[in-house]
Amino acid sequence: MFPNPIAAYQQVDLESEIRGADPHRLIVLLFDGTESALRQALIALEANDIPGRSNALMKAIDIIMSGLSTSLNTEEGGELAQNLKALYDYMVSRLIHANVHQDAAAIREVQKLLGEISGAWREMGQNIRQSTG
Repeated sequence: MFPNPIAAYQQVDLESEIRGADPHRLIVLLFDGTESALRQALIALEANDIPGRSNALMKAIDIIMSGLSTSLNTEEGGELAQNLKALYDYMVSRLIHANVHQDAAAIREVQKLLGEISGAWREMGQNIRQSTG
């Protein structure tokens, strides 16, 4: 029935998690998806899998632009939101560069930047849960 039952199960599991997630958790899922795509891109780059690298990088770019960047409220978020938007734009430009030039260092640079933002976001969520729990 399904070409890959494990993948089908994982997709259903992810969709269930998304439906039940609060806004903070949704951003965490976007970070997780981007980080996963970047790992896949590095693996594909190492294997000289050009379509795999390109697909993984395009997925990461899409999540950053369509998910993380568009979730910013630049009116209420002020300077912080503006700075994050600029950083997301920079990450996308580095990933485009990485795709064109097969540059693993650019992918790792984005991984590092994204990891710092993701870590701060996750810590903020833990602090919120502790103060309300």
